[in-house]
Amino acid sequence: MKTDGQDIITFDNTYARDLEGFYTPWQAAAAPAPRLLLLNQALADELELDSATLDSELGAAIFSGNQVPEGARPLAQAYAGHQFGHFSPQLGDGRALLLGELIDRHGRRRDMQLKGSGRTPFSRGGDGKAALGPVLREYVIGEAMHALGIPTTRALAAVTTGETVRRETSLPGAILTRIAASHIRVGTFQFFAARNENARVKQLADYTIARHYPALKRADNPYLELFAAVSAAQAVLIARWMLVGFIHGVMNTDNMSIAGETIDYGPCAFMDAYDPETVFSSIDAQGRYAYAHQPLIAQWNLTRFAETLIDLVHPDADEAVRLLTEQINDFPTLYTRHWLDGMRAKMGLATAEDGDLALAQDLLSAMEGQNADYTQVFRGLSAAVRGDPAQVHAHFANPAPFDLWLVQWQARLARENTTAETRAAAMDQVNPLYIPRNHKVEEALAAATQDQDLTPFKALLAVLEQPFAERPGLESYAQPAPEDFGPFKTFCGT
Repeated sequence: MKTDGQDIITFDNTYARDLEGFYTPWQAAAAPAPRLLLLNQALADELELDSATLDSELGAAIFSGNQVPEGARPLAQAYAGHQFGHFSPQLGDGRALLLGELIDRHGRRRDMQLKGSGRTPFSRGGDGKAALGPVLREYVIGEAMHALGIPTTRALAAVTTGETVRRETSLPGAILTRIAASHIRVGTFQFFAARNENARVKQLADYTIARHYPALKRADNPYLELFAAVSAAQAVLIARWMLVGFIHGVMNTDNMSIAGETIDYGPCAFMDAYDPETVFSSIDAQGRYAYAHQPLIAQWNLTRFAETLIDLVHPDADEAVRLLTEQINDFPTLYTRHWLDGMRAKMGLATAEDGDLALAQDLLSAMEGQNADYTQVFRGLSAAVRGDPAQVHAHFANPAPFDLWLVQWQARLARENTTAETRAAAMDQVNPLYIPRNHKVEEALAAATQDQDLTPFKALLAVLEQPFAERPGLESYAQPAPEDFGPFKTFCGT
């Protein structure tokens, strides 16, 4: 193995090779003094990379874009998108570069992308850089989502660049190395559909099928089935978000992955007290992307995707619209099925009954307006199964609605033949104890950016790697923010 960085990553480049005209070749801006802060060794091993070699000045050079490994073909991808409902015909990678693709130990093709690597032709006047705080936020939230079993892009590395970037103040610059199943978005299809480049829409659809849904190549109507497959993947994904109280914050169509992964962690956060209208993002003044709106927005985004496929689905546009509309109208049923399956598991139900949807909704209704912590209430249900309902009861300012629900729930549990301990143990495997609590994330980011101290960040990361396993001494990580933390707002930054 060489040590000059030229062959330590084995790249393939199907996107560059098969989709010429869908991107602009580009190089990262030079980083004056790159320093490797974090290397995700578990992910490196999964990607069959030599973490010992990459955990070095060489790794810092590669992950900053200063040194391009042999076989990489850096490029900025083109895409469009609806941003807060308004269409922008050209967005694209304004601060990111796809280095190439590699095959992991499971035979899966994965993208490697630098995020925050400088201006590209798609930058629209921005500097193309990223600050350290947002890079670390994406790193920790993405890894937490992975540990929770939610499809997500992941962070391979974070480097500081040795320069400052100007936002409201001067901040340390940084670059994230992101791994994804791909970076194909609904907005990628929109870019070419908006230009009436139907041949390229078909080319992109064929590439997407071959890469992500190869079984569809044999379908009678592969493009209709592509839409159905993407819809199904999104139904699973959004249900899993909702089950853990995750709020993406910017569900624009350019932030919806065709592969069904959570992508583009900007002003994202996890909900503490249950409130369906929770919004954290400073730029979401109208609450378009509030917690409870996420399934509806996913369906809206999918409708925009469907519009790009009309010419491929059927030569008669009216018939294509009819077929696609049938699929779009199925999305709420698909989503509810996955969400209800997850809620049954969270409530300790091993079987299905017709009243389970109402039972789940009644629990949420009992929590609303009570300042009841979403994560702690569900985690506390296993204690109730073990005979200690007081633990979860204490989370309700007015416990009367919960007490009524508790009677119904216990009657429902009694109709199943499962021991209490078996049930409770299963619940503890789906109801996390530790999530990225907003105040803990902010504490870790402040220490890293202001004091150059990664100790709190690494401690938080270690806790979140095992979100379901209770461990002594970590009690503070399971608690919601103290009252003096105040209203929480998140900001775009990467």
